[in-house]
Amino acid sequence: MAKPQHPTPMLDELESGPWPSFVTGLKRLANDKDYVVDVLGQLETSYRTRKGYWKGGTVGVFGYGGGVIPRFTELKDANDQPVFKDAAEFHTLRVMPPPGMHYTTEVLRKLCDAWERHGSGLIAFHGQSGDIMFQGATSANVQKAFDEINELGFDLGGAGPAVRTSMSCVGAARCEQSCYDEARAHRAVINSFLDDIHRPSLPYKFKFKFSGCPNDCMNSIQRADMAVIGTWRDNIRADEPLVRKWFARHGIGELVNDVVARCPTKAIRIVPVAGMGSAANLTTVKLDDAQALQIDNHDCVRCMHCINVITGGLAPGQDKGATILVGGKRTLKIGDMMGTVVVPFIKLATDEDREKLVELGQKIIDFFADNALEHERTGEMIERIGLVNFLDALGLEVDPSMVACPRTNPYVRMDGWDDEVARLEAAKTAKATGSTAPDASA
Repeated sequence: MAKPQHPTPMLDELESGPWPSFVTGLKRLANDKDYVVDVLGQLETSYRTRKGYWKGGTVGVFGYGGGVIPRFTELKDANDQPVFKDAAEFHTLRVMPPPGMHYTTEVLRKLCDAWERHGSGLIAFHGQSGDIMFQGATSANVQKAFDEINELGFDLGGAGPAVRTSMSCVGAARCEQSCYDEARAHRAVINSFLDDIHRPSLPYKFKFKFSGCPNDCMNSIQRADMAVIGTWRDNIRADEPLVRKWFARHGIGELVNDVVARCPTKAIRIVPVAGMGSAANLTTVKLDDAQALQIDNHDCVRCMHCINVITGGLAPGQDKGATILVGGKRTLKIGDMMGTVVVPFIKLATDEDREKLVELGQKIIDFFADNALEHERTGEMIERIGLVNFLDALGLEVDPSMVACPRTNPYVRMDGWDDEVARLEAAKTAKATGSTAPDASA
């Protein structure tokens, strides 16, 4: 039986609403742990004074330079002793989850039991970086907790200026929209960059995230330095019986309002059956004997909206792969950024394809390590040096898919274009033949 709990009138208010509260969970743990009793006391003090009392420090496990977030209390009495002495230390272990976050109930129970023995019992599945967050352990118990968790097959995730824990959606295991094997790609990357995860040596953090389709369930475009998002480059597929079944249930009004009108590029229209057309870029489905749904795939930007609404009736194409974007992040130096396309399409069907992905990741990380300023994310580095310089360093060709927004100036100087075209043609010819490119200006 733990010691009596401290009065917590402000925390009690968090239990008064209709939703479950973390305070209830902490109080339950405090029934058996003096440690959590004092954690609640310190948290109540923080709410009352509107001040945080945790500071960092140095705590780790043998062989690792990261993965543990140290927290020591700053709340001391007149004799410089912790006011809540049983909670003077509250370290967090970041642990990598399996790709796609697949667990068995047996493993989950063992993880919980290990943390009940060595920590506070407080666990977050999952933190913003993707890790399992085992929150609250003393310095003496950090190594013991890690040893037991490691015996279950789990490793520490990233912390500090390092490659961080990667995340992938459940994808091909359960989702019909998946465009590549996210778990295999995730595993290939993690195995290659494990040393960069455990031994921080970068200017700042670097995150990989893997989403199986443009729905981007991992929010990788906003949060990943290197986002791998599934896509396709042929036509949207259609299952006519399922489309007609959906149409019979929902009617023309819902089709127009929820599908046609919401297509961002107006690539979808309803046409009479007599004038359907049969161009290679068209996906056409008869709705009834009089009208048909037609998608112009040249205008499709893979937003997934029509596929999400008419699930099963419409589906991603068969020529599947992924788009790679670089530079997504939350606010730091220059505000929130979304990733910029650097590879419009890459196949990820074989081990050789995944090796190319890893090689590109290594190039990007090496360039980031050599050229970023301290505490600067990849997107901020690209913004500072320019996308063209970044692409040139990686040996990637410029593509219209990389345009972030239309030009605001309608005027373009065209003098010198002929010379530039001649130079590029000469360079391509030289590359193909292995000879030295002549000077196009001569």
